[in-house]
Amino acid sequence: MRESAWEWDGEADGAGEASADVLGGGRGEGDGPRRPSRRGLLVGAGVLAAGGAAWALSRTGDDRTVPGPEQPKPTALSGPTPLWTYRGPQQMTIGRMVTLPQRPVFLSKAGLQVLDPATGEPRRLVAFDPPRPADFPAGVEPPLTTVVFGPDQFFTAASKGHLDAHHLTDPAADWSLPLPAELPGQVQLRCLENGVLYGSTWQLPRADAPVPGTRLFALRVADRALLWTVTADHQDQPVAAATRSTPHLLACSRTTGDRAELVARDADTGRELWTAPAADGLSFCTANGPDLLVPDGTGGVRLLGPDGRPGWTHAPARGESWRAMPPVAAGPRVFVPHDDGTVACIDTATGAVLWSRKLPFLLDTRSRPLFVDGVDTLYVPGPASGGVVALHAATGEPVWTFRDSGPGRDVWTVSTDRTSLYAGHDDVLHALPLG
Repeated sequence: MRESAWEWDGEADGAGEASADVLGGGRGEGDGPRRPSRRGLLVGAGVLAAGGAAWALSRTGDDRTVPGPEQPKPTALSGPTPLWTYRGPQQMTIGRMVTLPQRPVFLSKAGLQVLDPATGEPRRLVAFDPPRPADFPAGVEPPLTTVVFGPDQFFTAASKGHLDAHHLTDPAADWSLPLPAELPGQVQLRCLENGVLYGSTWQLPRADAPVPGTRLFALRVADRALLWTVTADHQDQPVAAATRSTPHLLACSRTTGDRAELVARDADTGRELWTAPAADGLSFCTANGPDLLVPDGTGGVRLLGPDGRPGWTHAPARGESWRAMPPVAAGPRVFVPHDDGTVACIDTATGAVLWSRKLPFLLDTRSRPLFVDGVDTLYVPGPASGGVVALHAATGEPVWTFRDSGPGRDVWTVSTDRTSLYAGHDDVLHALPLG
């Protein structure tokens, strides 16, 4: 099923380089990101705008393939036998994936390497990050471009004043859309739902002027038509789309000074419908059908109906100290990961806990579980040493745990094309059978 989820992205950084290879047939923690302050948001926008300007002046060809070395490096494994294993030239930068891909890809500072689903062989490398600005402070890494994935494309706003689409397999299908004058400033892309891409633009502040607001927009990808734009007086960002509601909802995060609000807009027109206080700075927002799942202010999760009225809450009991991470929407069920390594399955209608499972590792906000309804399985990625646990969605019983010998310092990430599960960390990506 479709789902929309958002959380504040963590910093994306690299690691030591390793050689690239494909191993046929598989033989052979930290704190989560914090919501940025108002000053941090403005500084980040300046950096992105400067990088985008340099990129627009120096853009070159971006379609390359990283060659593999002659000698692959095998990795000790436990759990299901991989269909193939790919080792990248650099560490993955998973923190800048706004949405999860639906094909096997390897995203690093070198760009996005698309892999053959059947063999793991490199097929297309797309480099899209702007070059480092000449005046950027020494010893500080500029922020990397975030990516929104669609079924066959991914979207970025790396070049200033443009929205760029890159096809995962066909370079001839790439396009770059100049944004109209009514959308000035830096572009941020946040979610894609039913073929509509939602984002915002904002301009850099001036010392002699108040902090500018943002302009929100919706773009239909198929014909690149701008469906609507609206001006917000505050710093608004789209975060999730609940298109099964009536009217369709676009949830936005609004920054007003040091506070945050949840703003619900009509996804078809951009019109503001209602607002609600945002607990914990609205550190996440997940759409599940017509409902929204947001922090409750005590470390738990609260369900909001399409009219903004609060429903059930899943929160720590007396004596418990866990905090909920972004929930995984699954229609009649919601899976809520806790930072203590527990996953709870919640009945969407009543809020009752259907089952709870303690995992053999802790979790943080970089860990993004994935539900695959075709096999009724929840895949929970842990730290590099912990691996990936597959849980039966109906009971919470473990199906298998997959690990490799590492070493690694990042968390695992999982994605699927509904044929295989793609699980990786640091510089390695494995294709695993579903189920």
